[in-house]
This record gives sequence, structure tokens and C-alpha cells, in this order.
Amino acid sequence: MTVIHNAPGGASHGRAGDEDARPAEARSGRASEGGTTFTLNGAEVTVRSDHPHLLAALREELNVTSPKDGCSPTGQCGCCTVIIDDKAVVACQTSMTKVTDKTVLTLEGVDDAERDRYARAFAACGALQCGFCTPGIVMRAKSLLDRGKADDRDGVARLLGSHLCRCTGYIKILDAIDLLASGADVAPTTLPHGIGSNGAKYEAEALALGDRGYVDDLRVEGMLHAALRLTDHARAEVVRIDTAAARAFPGVEAVFTAADVPGTLRVGIIHKDWPVFIPEGGRTSYLGDVIAVVVAGDREVARHAASLVTVEYTPLRTITDAAAAVIDEEIAVWGTETNVLSRSVYARGDVETALAASSHVVHEIFQTQRIEHAFLEPEATLAVPDLTSRTLHVYSGGQGVWDDRDQIAAVLDVDKDRVTVELVSNGGAFGGKEDMSNQAQTALAAWLVQRPVKCTLSREESLLMHPKRHPIRMEYWAGCDADGKLTALKARMVGDSGAYASVGMKVLERAAGHASGPYHLPTIDVEAVAARTNNPVCGAFRGFGANQAQFAMEGVLDRLAEQVGISGWEIRARNAIEPGVVWGPGQIMDDGCAGVRQCLDAVKPYYDAARAEGKAVGVGLGLKNSGLGNGFKEVARAVVRFEPDGTVEVRHCWTEMGQGVHTVALQVAVEELGIDPARVRVVVDTTRELGAGQTTGSRGTLMGAGSVAEACRAAVADGCRVGIDYDGEFRVDWTSALSEGLENPVIHSAFGYAAQLVILDRESGAIERVVAAHDVGRAVNPQLCEGQIEGAVHMGLGYALTEQFPSDDNGRPVNTTLRSLGILRAKDMPPVDVILVEAPQPRAPYGIKGVGEIGLVPTAGAVAAALHDRDGEWRATLPMGRPAAAGVTDPSSP
Repeated sequence: MTVIHNAPGGASHGRAGDEDARPAEARSGRASEGGTTFTLNGAEVTVRSDHPHLLAALREELNVTSPKDGCSPTGQCGCCTVIIDDKAVVACQTSMTKVTDKTVLTLEGVDDAERDRYARAFAACGALQCGFCTPGIVMRAKSLLDRGKADDRDGVARLLGSHLCRCTGYIKILDAIDLLASGADVAPTTLPHGIGSNGAKYEAEALALGDRGYVDDLRVEGMLHAALRLTDHARAEVVRIDTAAARAFPGVEAVFTAADVPGTLRVGIIHKDWPVFIPEGGRTSYLGDVIAVVVAGDREVARHAASLVTVEYTPLRTITDAAAAVIDEEIAVWGTETNVLSRSVYARGDVETALAASSHVVHEIFQTQRIEHAFLEPEATLAVPDLTSRTLHVYSGGQGVWDDRDQIAAVLDVDKDRVTVELVSNGGAFGGKEDMSNQAQTALAAWLVQRPVKCTLSREESLLMHPKRHPIRMEYWAGCDADGKLTALKARMVGDSGAYASVGMKVLERAAGHASGPYHLPTIDVEAVAARTNNPVCGAFRGFGANQAQFAMEGVLDRLAEQVGISGWEIRARNAIEPGVVWGPGQIMDDGCAGVRQCLDAVKPYYDAARAEGKAVGVGLGLKNSGLGNGFKEVARAVVRFEPDGTVEVRHCWTEMGQGVHTVALQVAVEELGIDPARVRVVVDTTRELGAGQTTGSRGTLMGAGSVAEACRAAVADGCRVGIDYDGEFRVDWTSALSEGLENPVIHSAFGYAAQLVILDRESGAIERVVAAHDVGRAVNPQLCEGQIEGAVHMGLGYALTEQFPSDDNGRPVNTTLRSLGILRAKDMPPVDVILVEAPQPRAPYGIKGVGEIGLVPTAGAVAAALHDRDGEWRATLPMGRPAAAGVTDPSSP
């Protein structure tokens, strides 16, 4: 089997006109409707004129894949930016008629020395994480530099308005462009060495130039394309499915429905309740349900034919109000028995008596919103069958390739060892790629037609299908004494989990556990319910319930501070947890929680200075667990192998999605083995039984570091012999479940902590600066840690102010494009001062705590406090909206 990734750049790679490199649809014999001729990277080419836009011609006919497809044909992400006649344009908005006789430049055609300089600058500055958006931004930067418009940082930020980056917060992107504009020499990329060293992330240069392919960049000889037919109704009986017109359409190879599934119909990470297809006689439960998959030689043919699948429905009443759903007599979701997905409950002490005796009491209802992940790479899967061995090789960007393998094998009704799933590092996830999207349907299609099949979702399909952040209604009662010491907390939460379980029960469990934030409460009473509805499925998303709960907790704390007459900083200082105290569900906190006060103290000078200058300020304090906890036995494994060519192969079980877990694996190997980092090659696939579930809960760095370190130590003990698999394991098996009812359970093995300060200009309402102090335990790579925090602050500000993904009474999302989501653009992002705090976590490798999720936990609370400091208005609903005067500007404007 030969898999062709997008070719590396340079004068002779990935050039248009290379007949052998064309993808399958360019060789399928589809009738041309005439040709379009233009100059591409210095060579004249002629392509079919029936492509929907230039991006399709570049990627699907010419195999030029540095321009990425994040949203075609809407042109709202900037990932497909190319230069046409010296002007940067988005290729998915450029029709074939507009490109006739033009000169088109992609990164493949940029001079090698210039390419190298761009790659080095972006790598050196840490200006990329998942890298999916980066090639488009590099082309924009080239255009700005060529035209002399890159000297003013604020101006560059405005000119990046057509580009989205969900990972970095744009700060380090602007740093890289500043470096390029300065004309200074850019030193060769330096790889990181051991733990605590800076250095470029693994594959940084290849990512910057678009040379490291994603799933949709893969090409296999004889590859077919698949498209999904989704339901038209969120809740309806499926009476009849007619595929005749789709099957008869020229170029269609096959159409498959539930009737063609040889194995199990339902999959799921925890509960197996999510149908891969809705059959005749079944019932749809949300608008992402799949009716059929169409396989054709051409992506456009497959998509058109999918629209020809006709379905006869009996529409039913949609159940979309979470609070009403839990008492509704009708069952929202097909195949389930109740609309209550889960209920998480715990209590310590007599809360009602404690509240009655409190000097001050606050009662408030908070509401957070549904949020879309908006990772820039839409979901894609490539499945390649081996006719000789009757096995299947699946290329996936999912967050848990072993879960993908197990579920695919169950759908196909084959043994697990007949399915191999290989991770292709994805273009962002943030929790949204834990559940399978199109993996099962693609695998089924390839298995049945016995040819390679690739399926890539459109942005609209992606928005409909994958789980979102939970909207949660939280009613809080909190009391304190006359000095501001907390006395009691009562919380009642209802979260809308949408149709299928995903990990919704765990999100509400996490919200319940984190309900009190990083504070000591002598009495507490918490209940959190996850409700099933016909709204979009909700599941894992950075923060995982902790940020919703702590928006509420920070809000009641600030209200109590006002009643007591002390500052927001002071009430947090008086109540922050410390080693030995009891937290939340009863856990006695270990020495790792010393970082809470260290973070709070780190922002204090900035807090005092801003207040002295008359600025409006808000401070937020947060904690977020690392790992699954709650009694789950977590086992991570790794393999280190010395190859004859001097390469050291490091295999681990975590998904690289921009957070840098491959870089962590490399740095641990260098630390333990004392080798040159250039020797390390990182691999993740299911050929070894290393799986530890999903890459979630900020546990990849912590557990990955532990398992790789143990594998390296085993190698050292045996003399690092060539050709031997050295195994390592890191285990967390000492946590307790809430449901066990223990007085002092160890709910989580580790936590990260953070304090964030938001500074507003009182007159304009503009956010001038965010100061973010984060206790990461040990910063494996400080520069990458800093980038993670900046990106999380960006996401947290959007969560606080502008982002939402509402649905109507029929369960249909209101926002259907990236622009409508309210994501902040580069010009909207304030400066962020990152302070890394290192209070080591006991029993964790190198003292690591993790940083991926905690970054946005305190942000919304800090923003709400700063807005209140400015105008005296308490806010309890997200998003809070932009300040009334010119502050954070409209993120939808270019």
C-alpha cells in the first residue's frame, strides 16, 4: 500500500502537471466541461473548468495541498490563502473563470530560501500549534512583506482579519511576522532538549509550510470518495429510505445504509447509544444523524448523489428545553429509556443551617451557552482495505485511535486485530474529536467496496455532527461570615447534553466536583443533572464543565466581596485552598495545591498597579483536574525502540492536536536517554496495545511523560539494544468515584491552577491586557506552555464575550458558518502577560500538572468582574457581549 502525503515544497515537488501525483478523481474519467489555463508556481497548467472554485482544482486535480480546506466555499477561515497576481486571496472564493490566465502562487512555489526563512520564524516564535491555519497565514505574511505592509503590528493584526487561528491567540503569529519584517537573520530551528528547555515543537517547520499532511491531504491509488446524507429532522420516524436515484447517478460506486452494517449499529465512548446510521423503522434524534453514505470516484459527485437519497419521515415533536426534558413523559432519544442521562450528587454538612447563620448570602442563577469548537480542520477519515490479508488500515485524526479501532471493528463485526488505526496528527480538536464522526461510515464503505475510501466533512456537516460545549443552568446559594470567609455553598445544575451520551455525564460530574472552585467550603450541597434533548450533542470541550461551574462560583464570590466590603483579590486570598484542607466533594488537598496562592500572589502587583491607574479590573481564580479521576483506572503505555539507522522511535498513546504531546514525548526521551533530539521519531498507531482511551482531561502530558520515561529507563537498564521494544507504563489507580460515598475521596490525582487578571479601560471599555499566572507543576517546554495559555485566554475571552452556538425550537443550529460563531480575530486580541508558576504535583512525573484546559477556566469570571467594576452591572449569562463603547470589536468584521 502506498499512501501519498502532500509533497514537500521546492522547485520540483507538488508541481501542477505531475500526472502521476493526481488524486483519484482526476483520473476517474469524469467528462471535462472545458479547460481553464493559468500559471501555477511558474508553470502553465490547464485544469477542468467544472471545479467549484480554485481550491478544489489545486487540491483535487493538481495535488497541491499546502492550501487547506477549512470552510469552503465560504472563505471565512483563511486557510486556503494563495497569491494571485501578487495579491493574497482565499482560493475557495475564487471561481475558475477569475483565475483564467492569472499567475497563482502557493507555498510549493515559493523560493526555497524564502520558505526556509518563514518556516524558521514561525517555528522559533512558537507561532503554530496544530498548524492547519499556518500555511494560509504564511502566504498572507508573504504578501504583506512583499508590499511593505508588515511593519506596524496593529496594522498587521487588522490585515489578518480574514484568518482564524483557534490555537495560538495570534500573539506568537504576530511575533513571527514582526521577526520577518525586521529583516533580522532567522537562526536555524532549534529542537528542544530535556525537560524544562525551550525549542520548536515537533514537525514545526513542515507544519508551517503545509508539508506535514492531514488526513484530507492523503492520496492512495484507486481512492474513492464518500459523502454522508444527514437527516432533515431532529426527531422523526424514518419510514422509508430510497437510494435508487443516488445509485443511478453517473460516477457513483455504491450507497450504503444501516441495512448494510454487518455488526453493531450503535457506538459510543462510554454508552453505546449513538447509531452510525438511522435505519428504516428507526428514529432520528438530532440533525447530525446519518441516513446513508454515498461512494463515488469524485468528491463532488459523491456530495451531489448524497443529496439524491430521498427519505420519507413522520416528524415528531422536538424536545429542546433541558429543564423541561427531565420531566417530559416523551423520550427524546431513540433507544433510550429516560431523558436524564446522569445525576451527580454530593453533600457535606448542613448547608441550609449554615446559610441561615451566614452574615452575607448571595443567590444567583447563571446560564452558560452552547459553544462550537471551531477546530480549523474538518473531520476526515481514510480507510484502506488489504485484499490479501482481509484487514483494514484507517487513518484518523480522532482523539482516541484505540477507541476508534474497537468501535470500527464492532461495526464491521471483525476481530480488533484486523483493524489498524493510525493517528494523523489533527488540525485542532479541543475535545470535539473524541467521538467518532465519519470513521465508522468510511470504514464500512471501504470494507464493502474493497477499495480505499476517504470522507471529509464540509464545515456545515462538521457543525451539525460533532459534540459541543454544554450549556448549563446553575442556581447558586453562597454564604460567608462578616470577614468574608465562606460558610456554605448550594448548587443546582442542569446541563443540556443533546441527543447522545458522548461524555456528557462526565462533563456534568466534573462541573459538580468543581462547583466550589479552588476554595474551601465547610458545608456544601451540589446536584448536577445531564439532560438528553434533540439539540446538538454536547460532550468534551476544553474545560470540561469546570469553566461553566467556576463562572458561577467566581460570580457569587465577587458579589459576596462587595457585600463584605473587600476586594475581589482579597476574598479569594482568604478562601483559597491550601495543603491539608478539604475541598469540594471531600478531597483532602495535597501539596500540589500550593500553586493556588502562588498564582494569586503573582498577579497581585499587576492588580494593584492597574487599580492605582484607575483601570477597571477583574480577577479570576480557577482549578482544573488533570486526568480522568473519579475512580477510573488510568493506564498509559509507551514503547521506545532503537533502530539500525540510529533513529529512536517513541510510540505513545496520545493524539497530537496542536498541544505538543509529541514534543513532550521527544523531550522526555532526550532527558532520559541523553540523545540528540533529531534522532527521535514519534509514532502513534494501534499496532501496539498502548491505548489509554481519549486524549482528554489535560492528561496527555502528565501520563505520556510518565510512560515514555519508564520506557526509556527500561532501555537504559538493558543497554539500549537495537531492535527491541522497550515498554513503559504510567498508572493512576488511586482515585475514587463520587458515587462511592466516601467521606474524603481522592476524586482527582492532580490539578492545575490559575489566576487571571483582566484590565479594562474605563472610558472605552476596551480590554487592555490580560495577566495570566498558571501553575503547571513543571513546564516541560516553557515556550509551548506559554502558547497554550495565550490560546486558551483567546478562547476564554470569546466564551466570555461573543461566542455562542444556539439552536432553534426544532433543534436546528442557528449559526451555520465560522463567521457567525463570534470567534475573536487577531485585531480583537489584547496583550497577554503569561506567568508560569511551578509548584510540583506529588506522584506526577517531573511534577507535571498539565495546562491544556485550565487556561480558560478563570477567564469569564475575571471578565465579568472587570465589566462590573466599570459599570456596576452584575452579569450572570454568557456570552456577556462586547463593552458598550469601542472595546473588543465585532469579530465578524474582516
